[in-house]
Formats: sequence, structure tokens, C-alpha cells
Amino acid sequence: MKTRLCETLGIEYPIIQGGMAWVATAELAAAVSNGGGIGLIAAGSAPADVVRAQIKKAKELTDKPFGVNVMMMSPFVDEVMQVIIEEKPAAVATGAGNPAKYIPALKEAGIKVMPVIASVAMAVKMEKSGADVIIAEGTEAGGHIGELTTMVLVPQVADAVALPVVAAGGIADKRGAVAAFALGADGIQVGTRFICSTECIAHDNYKQAVIKAKDRDAVVTGRTTGAPVRALKNKLTREYDRLEKSGASFEEIEQLGIGGLRRAFEEGDVQTGSLMAGQSAAMVTKIEPCADIIRSYFDGTEEIIENIKNQLK
Repeated sequence: MKTRLCETLGIEYPIIQGGMAWVATAELAAAVSNGGGIGLIAAGSAPADVVRAQIKKAKELTDKPFGVNVMMMSPFVDEVMQVIIEEKPAAVATGAGNPAKYIPALKEAGIKVMPVIASVAMAVKMEKSGADVIIAEGTEAGGHIGELTTMVLVPQVADAVALPVVAAGGIADKRGAVAAFALGADGIQVGTRFICSTECIAHDNYKQAVIKAKDRDAVVTGRTTGAPVRALKNKLTREYDRLEKSGASFEEIEQLGIGGLRRAFEEGDVQTGSLMAGQSAAMVTKIEPCADIIRSYFDGTEEIIENIKNQLK
């Protein structure tokens, strides 16, 4: 299935792997790229030398286009952006902030810029700033989230900008992909399902927690801090909830989360670790190779979309 996203990024399938902190390593990014999509290394809050090492490892594992996801809240964002400009991955996705000041230098280096946005206003601003692709992420997604759902955000963004639009948040299978394209998207971004890929090096306990998740298990914490995060409920999320309801300070709430992702990813701590995952976790049922996951989203999808279009004529 070819769309404007495929043409822009030079990929076979219109799918981007979400930039999940800790989880989205070079191994996962390369596997997704080798499978025909575009994988992203998550820079998270890692220092620049770590990000450079991850990029170099990905280059050893794939000769296909891959990218880096940069969290604008990172204390190392300036240094990380410089490393990216030097190493020249195919694309950069950004989240949790405005990347406008970095866009000219990234584009001069031949790197495609793909901001993750949660509002129409931000999408329009990013288009004016020179972005190449807009990733419209609904609140169903895992990790840091906005307020609007994918269903209402994507068509509004698709109407507001001329750039390729990628739908993100809650897309767990072919049905979600078809819906995204029907809403006006040129591609999809998938995160949670790739946690349960063979190539993802997250601890098996983390993967099993996703597979066991039920429909209401992906909960949101941190709304009172202004930085809400969606993760699977456990002892940690319950403690977050208790602190927020008790009126704890921002610092106290933030302190609780330090090291949470590492505990989940490396140690397999499913009680005090931060098991970031989206609402689609309840629809993930098995661990399989990235290439198989990608094909499952698109085998027959184009025909389904054409049938829908014909019915609407």
C-alpha cells in the first residue's frame, strides 16, 4: 500500500514505529525498518553519546531508512539534535515540545522532520515551521498524551494541513488502520503492539503484562502536573493516584516516577515499574516478528479501503 508517507520517507509500508522511551532501541527500530516500515530510536532523556551509539548500531542492523524520536523536554536536547545532524538518520520525530528552532538545520542535513502533535493549532504551526510529516497522536496512546482522541483529532488535522498526516494512538490491527485512512491519514504510527515483537529487547515480564492487559487497564496518571502519562495500572499507578488525590507537590509526584521505565524495561518489575502502554494493549495477544506485525496491518487493507470508497460514491 503506497501513500504520500511512503514517498516522503522512502518506505514500503505507511507505518511508523512509535518512539517509546527505553523500549524503542536500535534493535527494534532496525527490525521495523527491515520489515518495510520506518523504525524510530527513542532518545528519551539519554545523553548525546548514548543516542549516537544507538544510531550507529541501527546502521549496522539495517540499510533501510530509520529515525530518532527526540523528547523536547530532555535536558540533552541541544546535544542530541547536533548528533542527529551529524549522523543523518532518515527522519526525526519530536514530542513534548516545539522543535521549530531545530527544523532548518535538520532539513539542511537532509533529515525529514515529523513532529508529534495533539492539537490542530500545533499541527498548523509545525507545517508553517517547515515540518515534512505531521503525526497526530490521540489520547489512546501510551506514554505522554494529549486530550483529544484519535477519531476526532486526525480528520481535523488532515483538513487543516497539506502535509502527510500520520494517525497515532489506539491502532492495534487492520481495522484500526482502515479507520485511520478513512479519517484522512496517509499512514499510521504503532507503539504498543511493537512492545510485543520478537525483536524488542524489553523484559518478557513487560511484554506479558501487555498481553494480559484488559480493556480498562491502561490508565492515566499525572494530570494534576500538566504532564499526563498512560501506563498499565499497577502498584506504581495506584501510588500516583493516591499522591495526586492527597494534594502532593509536583516535586513529590515527579520523584515517584524516577527510574520507573528502567525498572519495567530492564528488571521486569511489573509492580513498581512504569509499564507505559496505550489502550490498544488489550488487543495485543501474542509476541511475533516485526515484519509479521507490519504485514498484518496491510494485507488486504487497500482493497478494503477501495470497497469503502465505492460504497460511499
